[in-house]
Amino acid sequence: MLRVIKKTVLVVGILLLLFLLYFFGSIYIATPKVVYTPVTKLERQTLSPHFYKIKNNWLKKSESGLWELYVEGNGFERGVVAGKLTKELAEEQETAFIEQIKKIIPSAWYLNFLKFFVAYFNRHLPEHITSEYQQEIYGVSLSASDKYDNMAPKYYRMINYHAAHDIGHALQDKNMAVGCTSFGVWNEKSANGKVLIGRNFDFYSGDEFAKNKIVAFVKPDSGYQYAYVTWAGFVGVVSGMNEKGLTVTINAAKSDIPTQAATPISLLAKEILQYATNIKEAYTIAKKRNTFVSESILIGSAQENKCAIIEKTPTKINLYQEDRNELVCPNHYQSLFFSTDVNNNKNIIQSSSIFRKYRMEQLLGEQNKISYQNAAAILRNQKGINNKDIGMGNEKAINQLIAHHGIIFSPQEGLMWVSTNPFQCGAFVCYNIKKVFNTASNLQTRQEIKIDSLTIAADSFLESPLYQKFVLFKKIKKYIYLLERANPILPLDTGIEQAFIKSNPNSYDTYWVLARYYEKTNEKKQAQYYYKQALTKEIATRSEQEEIKKQLKKISL
Repeated sequence: MLRVIKKTVLVVGILLLLFLLYFFGSIYIATPKVVYTPVTKLERQTLSPHFYKIKNNWLKKSESGLWELYVEGNGFERGVVAGKLTKELAEEQETAFIEQIKKIIPSAWYLNFLKFFVAYFNRHLPEHITSEYQQEIYGVSLSASDKYDNMAPKYYRMINYHAAHDIGHALQDKNMAVGCTSFGVWNEKSANGKVLIGRNFDFYSGDEFAKNKIVAFVKPDSGYQYAYVTWAGFVGVVSGMNEKGLTVTINAAKSDIPTQAATPISLLAKEILQYATNIKEAYTIAKKRNTFVSESILIGSAQENKCAIIEKTPTKINLYQEDRNELVCPNHYQSLFFSTDVNNNKNIIQSSSIFRKYRMEQLLGEQNKISYQNAAAILRNQKGINNKDIGMGNEKAINQLIAHHGIIFSPQEGLMWVSTNPFQCGAFVCYNIKKVFNTASNLQTRQEIKIDSLTIAADSFLESPLYQKFVLFKKIKKYIYLLERANPILPLDTGIEQAFIKSNPNSYDTYWVLARYYEKTNEKKQAQYYYKQALTKEIATRSEQEEIKKQLKKISL
């Protein structure tokens, strides 16, 4: 018996060793081959507070609060200088991202498991990223923080962060925590007859994550010059415009859980922006790449004076256009091509996407012609269909008060308006990207590159009592979550509870938060009361409504 046990332990040990050798061998990602140029040896120069340069490349902070970045060269060179210029910002960004993940997943064991799961899942990720963009990410990683090396090597972290959006929105129970909304108008529907695009990027990873927005201007050694809104350490594109007047914005759609690595959607959007001049060329590039997840890519074209949507899943692709002079892009597919797609139809039924589409069409219909000022007002609108008060932060609203940024493009004019903090409620700062590129390589002082005369003033909402109530609502909501996580759960003061209700009384989320708290404290009557109150309000998604009903039924038994 002892010999059998020893042999069994030996066999198990050998198998475990072989598995570990296979596992760690399989997740190894080689750094891309690069030609080291003199730029790798150059140090960042500080010319004045918040103004840094490396040769022609620079980073500076505008008086608007936005950071502005200019980089040039091949992929590796762009990555190296961007990494050096934004080193401190990138560490702040990574910290904010990781802290938000820890809030969502407080278990250290499960986080560690996910780290290895993602490493294995993405082991073939570089095979789906062009050599140019691999080198750019690698260049950025050379300046990445040492603070998180215990999680993974720098290049591993940077390349996987570019797939985080895709994996995250595919793995969430709701598929998407929120939904972006965008639109385009042209010809008779546009104030000057030229194509105009507006979009909210409703990606939320905590307030700290959105604090240091970067407006980046890129002069690559191949393709076209382009500008986009981003954050330090990230080279992918979610909203951008190139020198030829082609714009790209991405909106997540419903996907199956991915089974293997593919091209991150933000890098596909980047490739389109860098190498396409019109809708046809953009569509050709999109057809070449397999992606993790489903996405709608709104393309605005100065060349054709119109917009179109590339509807793409991991297995199918379609180009959607309309005959009228406007196009709305929510988070579901609108073409007949996807009319029988199970995922898409489920998304239309269960998410807030269709409501935001109808609301956007209502807002566009209220104006005969849309100007850039009208576009900003539409992006900031917080009401539901038929102007109903649905509470602040409701996903059915165009403005959910979570946006990383709002952005407006006038491609023929080369104009791009970018929102300042908070959300899309701060002033929209205007850039003429053609003028910026004409002078960027010779910038010697921390001068402003925005066009002050075209600034769109901040939303008056920020000066109203409602905004202060919303700030209070967010603070108390976080406080209640802290009470829940204490062991044992801590009591909620009655005064704070009433202040919470008064801060956002028309939001279902107010009552849902309180219902969950009282369910956890086993105070069933209070929990039932608040679940019932939540059901009287405008609930953002059918899946949330079903969950509330399910919980109410459970505690009523």
